[in-house]
Amino acid sequence: MYKPKRSGGRILVDSLLAGGVERVFCVPGESYLPVLDALRDERARIDTIVCRQEGGAAYMADADAKLSGRPGVCFVSRGPGAANAMLGVHTAYQDSTPLLLFIGQIPRAERGREAFQELDYTRVYAGVAKHVIRVDSAADMPGAVCAAWAIATAGRPGPVVVELPEDVLSEESMVEDFPPGALSPAGAPRSPKADLINRFAGMLRDAKRPLVIAGGAAWTPETNRLLSEFADKHAMPVACAFRRQDMVDNSRAHFVGELGIRPNPALFELAQDADLVIALAARLGEITTCGYTLFDVPDFDASGARQLVHVFPGDKKELNSVFRAALFIQRDAETFLRAAQPIDAPAAAVRAARIKRIQRAHESYLAFMNQPRHTGEAVRLDRVMEFLRTRLPPDSIIATGAGNYTIWAQRNYQFRRPRTQLACTNGSMGYGVPAAVAGKLARPECIVVSFSGDGCFLMNGQELATAVRYNLSIVFIVINNHSYGTIRMHQERRYPGRPFATDLINPDFVKLAKSYGAFGARVTRTEDFAPAFEQALAAGRPALIELPVQDSGADYSSDSS
Repeated sequence: MYKPKRSGGRILVDSLLAGGVERVFCVPGESYLPVLDALRDERARIDTIVCRQEGGAAYMADADAKLSGRPGVCFVSRGPGAANAMLGVHTAYQDSTPLLLFIGQIPRAERGREAFQELDYTRVYAGVAKHVIRVDSAADMPGAVCAAWAIATAGRPGPVVVELPEDVLSEESMVEDFPPGALSPAGAPRSPKADLINRFAGMLRDAKRPLVIAGGAAWTPETNRLLSEFADKHAMPVACAFRRQDMVDNSRAHFVGELGIRPNPALFELAQDADLVIALAARLGEITTCGYTLFDVPDFDASGARQLVHVFPGDKKELNSVFRAALFIQRDAETFLRAAQPIDAPAAAVRAARIKRIQRAHESYLAFMNQPRHTGEAVRLDRVMEFLRTRLPPDSIIATGAGNYTIWAQRNYQFRRPRTQLACTNGSMGYGVPAAVAGKLARPECIVVSFSGDGCFLMNGQELATAVRYNLSIVFIVINNHSYGTIRMHQERRYPGRPFATDLINPDFVKLAKSYGAFGARVTRTEDFAPAFEQALAAGRPALIELPVQDSGADYSSDSS
């Protein structure tokens, strides 16, 4: 249906509404004023979350997409704004997160003359975005939004950049809107071919020591349920890829841990001993494979004693450039699991042997999680995590950035539901604070806890102001060791006794929180954490708890795989 003439900005917002978009993140800019004006008119239907820096806004859109399974939407201005937002685009690319980044741009007539804040986004975002689309007329806007959405969600999800010349946003056009729901998936994905499932069934039947490695993106409660049933039926241990622990209920007997930074040595051995590895939507990247040492590169196992089945929605060429699989199934995890449901369970003797192997591996996982660490500190982070593990409901959301401190949340916490872990697999610092903001906006009924190191917090800590503005009762935990701890650890390994450029002088984090209007507390003894946490939850507003430590993760530095 054609509507009266509207500006390109208005057409864009109407397109997002037709697609069911409920929330966008932005830092306002003069290059997309018509969009802001249209968002003002639709503030009852689209929440416009105003952020304090474009990197934080892009991180929030990434986290929003992780929780919803739909593309996160972010608006930034041209030039410096677009450059700041690249952090979130790179995160979305490596995390396989669908994201739409709309960037204001100079007028069409000024293109190519290095006008004020001009950037060539096709060149700038090459390698970190799936695609860059430039909208050349207001009439093209609905089609551009549809194309961006389709590209972001097709195959392996990822970020798409949409370039919006400011004169296109002001230009008026009489154009047909696409119908509501046009941005939704076009039906269920096709089931894998029967011959692929039959080949997989044969490999699974012959395997004595199978292992599932779950990862990737866009997992739903249904995917989680299907995997648990599949693992139980075939008596297979399930490990998670790096920072993907919420793909599996960590309390289930078949869960054996995370293949992340310095994993449980017993898990490393379990993976190396497996004769069939089923990579379920996991890319098997550098961290998950311990620097590509877990398996042979690129042939997986030159001896042929171990086989890889790779289930992944992305391109076969991309996957085979890392590890060449004996069987590649180009589907998402849920579609594959549905197709694999009819496969017969193993014979009783095989099943019994597999169950014993799972029991040993799960017991090793529990022992590794509960192993005392950080024993020399007044604030013991292992005890803090033990408290949170028992205190937090299963639907609680944990957000982390990057650094040694994140290992406490990865190794010493148990995720029990999908879409409760907000963590970036590209190791980008500054993610934890904005991700927690997005988490609380998406699920206000859930407890949201953000973990940051002192260095990580100050990279996007200004988004605490965003949390205050929207009255989001998040608990921000800052682990303060006055250092870029991970870099310091690597320095000590390579250049013992020669640390340099890693010491930090920090503000008073409690006073900083209170200056924003948040609750603030400092905990200097382990036994004081639980009451401080309860007080933070009861504050009814953003709350920050500082945990001063000497070292946030050195106890892990001696672990080896």
